[in-house]
Amino acid sequence: MKYTEINAKTVDKWVDAGWEWGVRISHEQFALALRGEWSMLLTPTKPVPKEWYPDLKGKKVLGLASGGGQQMPIFAALGAECTLLDYSERQIESDLAVAAREGYKIRAIRADMTQPLPFDDGAFDLIFHPVSNCYVEDVSHVWQECYRILKSGGRLMAGMNNGFSYLFDEGDEKTIKYRLPFNPLQNSEHLQALQRTDSGVQFSHTLEEQIRGQLKVGFKLQDLYEDTDGSGLLHEYGVPTFWATLAVK
Repeated sequence: MKYTEINAKTVDKWVDAGWEWGVRISHEQFALALRGEWSMLLTPTKPVPKEWYPDLKGKKVLGLASGGGQQMPIFAALGAECTLLDYSERQIESDLAVAAREGYKIRAIRADMTQPLPFDDGAFDLIFHPVSNCYVEDVSHVWQECYRILKSGGRLMAGMNNGFSYLFDEGDEKTIKYRLPFNPLQNSEHLQALQRTDSGVQFSHTLEEQIRGQLKVGFKLQDLYEDTDGSGLLHEYGVPTFWATLAVK
């Protein structure tokens, strides 16, 4: 089985168990968004700055690995034409359920972002890509495809794991255990660590892969911020383990 299929099935199990990123927004939250009261996350705790968003009415927005019924309903409430691509059936089901409940349309596609994305060149005004490329070995492909399917002047908002947390065993952030890069396809110790905690197949990525990678395919970096995991020892000590970037084609 391909590692991406392992990850899709793993995420489905997490959602069934109540994973926080698979809990769809309520009708009350959707109604607030219609009234202009909303926020969205690319990383665990820090809301995306409002100035990062264009006027969304009529804009074509792709939620890339953004299933779960959390972000796309808000984009829809703000007047965007929404498309979702995710490889988790459960995450897609959540978005379709919210769309049916609230009466808006969304195009939902189950696909693997390690493959060419099933969209024409210049198809979207904005791509919203929460933390998820830690489940992809080659992030340069993701940036290339994002650049291709954005219109000129289109925006990429991306959340990324900076790789630091992969130094430690899950639940033990006091002792450094693993060398970077963390790649379970190349290191059996890394794979065994993930299997012990039913964590799918994950990869660390560097600043060069993540942010320089966007620049190399042609994006212009406009803004960024750091965030913590929201819990655990690294969070308590204020150690940032995530980045979010705004880039423009």
